[in-house]
Amino acid sequence: MSVPRRAFLLLSAASAVAGCAGGDGRAAPLRLATGPAGGPYGALGDRLAAELRRAGHPVQVIETAASVANLALLTEGRADVGFVLADSADDAVRAGRPVVALARVYLNYVHLVVPDGSPVRSPADLAGLPVSIGAEGSGTAVTAERVLAAAAPRRPVRAVRLGLDASIAALRAGRIAAFFWSGGVPTPALDAFARATPVRLVPLGAQVPRMRRAHGAFYEAATVPARSYGSQEPVATVGTASYLVCRRALPDADAHAVTETLFASRERLRAPDAPGGRLDRRYAIGTGAMPLHPGAARYYRSVHG
Repeated sequence: MSVPRRAFLLLSAASAVAGCAGGDGRAAPLRLATGPAGGPYGALGDRLAAELRRAGHPVQVIETAASVANLALLTEGRADVGFVLADSADDAVRAGRPVVALARVYLNYVHLVVPDGSPVRSPADLAGLPVSIGAEGSGTAVTAERVLAAAAPRRPVRAVRLGLDASIAALRAGRIAAFFWSGGVPTPALDAFARATPVRLVPLGAQVPRMRRAHGAFYEAATVPARSYGSQEPVATVGTASYLVCRRALPDADAHAVTETLFASRERLRAPDAPGGRLDRRYAIGTGAMPLHPGAARYYRSVHG
């Protein structure tokens, strides 16, 4: 998979910094792959980087398109730690990639957003329509394709790959009929859009059992609460956890330090406010088929006994 040009340029800068480090005795920065600027992975990654620096660990943040791009960088050894969605993580395990988990962090909610007056009531109604499934290299795009496969519209959608901000602009302009987004509730950019433009979330709960049968139990039944994005009723949807993962070859001491800092600073990190998902040590070890890094496991043993 190709890395987006913006991510590649940032990665090149990160590599240059890492290459310079060490010559004067300083530790090379830990390379943290996050997500687009302003997105949930970008925001949480920036806060985690600040806490690691506060604890004395140099960090270089790499902005990417998120999950799929992050896994590619970790596999290639060009990032050390990154955020990924659980379904993308499972794909990496099945492919034998050298990536392991540090923590399950929070639950993402799959949003299928349409204008309030849209006739679309289920993903099957998107047949033949232009739909943004998420940015190239994002975990949202992986999940959206699986939602659509489970819904089996009579004709394929006319899929385009746009990030959240571009999807919002395209829906506002009428260039697309709907867009997918995977994130916490509420997602600030989407909440602001819904306050200015009447929109509606399409229920996706019927797709959960089909997706679990086809792909695995990491897909969960989730509910977007009433009064989210202007809705008066709760909306059933697909939930997918976000993991903090790392290279398998990351030294144990580094993996332990990142995991310890994640929980020592959790109040300041303000993990995304997603009902049913929170930064919690017992929740954190549930990383499905992706094993924990030994350094992270050592941290959890030290607090759980």
